[in-house]
Amino acid sequence: MSNGKKIHVKIGDNVTIISGFDKNKTGEVTKIYRNTGKILVKGVNFKFKHIKPNTESDVGEIKQFEVPIHHSNVKLI
Repeated sequence: MSNGKKIHVKIGDNVTIISGFDKNKTGEVTKIYRNTGKILVKGVNFKFKHIKPNTESDVGEIKQFEVPIHHSNVKLI
């Protein structure tokens, strides 16, 4: 997606997810990635990363973070 393309949502807009695993969830747009056409919605599309311990004294953990979704999968409320 080139920089000249228009995305139909802005930062701060409330949107509803219309397709995918998080269908019918709502959230606020927090960041827009214009190069890829993706947006970051607060509270939607969480992924998990398993972290191994680096030393024997460390404890492994599971980190949870939000991942961007394509702007065509959301609609404005």
